[in-house]
Amino acid sequence: MTPPPTGPTQTAGAAGTGAIAPTAPGSLGVPVHAGEAQTYLAALREWVAQRRADLGEVDAAVLKLTAAEQVSITTDLTVALTFWKAVNDRLTLLQTTFDGGRVGPQEAERLSTLIHGRLDSNTTSDLSLPSSGSLAVSLPEACRLLDSLTRTLQARASLAPGAAEATQRITLARAGVERVRDQLPLVPAGSERDEAATHLGRLDRRVTDLVERARRGADIGGIIGPLEIELSTLERDLIVASAERANAAKDRVQTAQWVEELDARGAAIHALERACLAAITPAPHLAIPNVRALGPVPQGRADLTAYRLKLDRVSRALDLAHETYAAGLAERDEIVGLAGAVAAMAATTLASNLPDESRADLSQLRSRLEGALASTPMPLARSRALAAAYQAYVDAMTRRETNGSSPRRGR
Repeated sequence: MTPPPTGPTQTAGAAGTGAIAPTAPGSLGVPVHAGEAQTYLAALREWVAQRRADLGEVDAAVLKLTAAEQVSITTDLTVALTFWKAVNDRLTLLQTTFDGGRVGPQEAERLSTLIHGRLDSNTTSDLSLPSSGSLAVSLPEACRLLDSLTRTLQARASLAPGAAEATQRITLARAGVERVRDQLPLVPAGSERDEAATHLGRLDRRVTDLVERARRGADIGGIIGPLEIELSTLERDLIVASAERANAAKDRVQTAQWVEELDARGAAIHALERACLAAITPAPHLAIPNVRALGPVPQGRADLTAYRLKLDRVSRALDLAHETYAAGLAERDEIVGLAGAVAAMAATTLASNLPDESRADLSQLRSRLEGALASTPMPLARSRALAAAYQAYVDAMTRRETNGSSPRRGR
């Protein structure tokens, strides 16, 4: 048997499992120019079609397996199809944005975001994805995962191209080892990285052993399948974990910004509270939470989730306090405005020959109302009652003036 080659040589567009996803242009925040986008989208369309055909073959092969074998492979096939749909949906958005090459500065930035931003899916899986169903990986990461999953599924369903051609399967396994090795620097230093490195070391030694067995002419068909599955699982876990760490870091930054916003809102609402207490009586009394009392933003995912729930409760409490104190001041302004409007109406509609007793009543009511309005703090209930009485008296006098000046109707 010919010794296996030293590295993968397949590119996007090759047939079957050998096809690998095209390299995405640029990075997040770097605009993708029309030429780069055209080349990438053409390769991605071909790759997506090939992957769908591969998964269709696996799906057909599963029907020929025993019930127990179907159960063990169906879950992973569902995951692979979920990734394929997410990638295909994003391809549709990319093609729509590309619009046949009409790519301006805004479209170039959108293409970058669509390629390197996070994918979304409405289906959860056993990938330890968030419960909301969010597919927390970028398009290139999802493509690499789908490549790995497809190879594993084909091996388990005995569909790997050239199942008897051990050289190709070993080549792909060695490429998987190198991809995992590239992921290791992204893992935080400590026990997690050490564990991943140890796991990779074991897999690397098993791949080396396969190479030696193949060179000696041994049949490796029965032992390469489990290795492919374990290798793709490790690669998948590292990619998902890396994406989750990036999302967690982003969440911590957003949470810290939220804390600053709530702190600023709290200070403003305290000022509103003082203004309300000084302006009206009786004034509302509500506790205004201090967001700083919650402590610093935690690092762990579970602790961060619990912390954000507390921030949400603080936000709702601040909303209630804001609405309550603002409503108190708004009521004061409403009474002052009503008094001013009634006084203006009295000055313009009531004739100068108003009876003395009515004039005295109006003067007394207005004096009492102005005294209440000038009080600090202003008594809300008394001021509203006096304003209502003043308005009712002016309305009555206005109707009397109107009726008294109207001509009598003939019999």
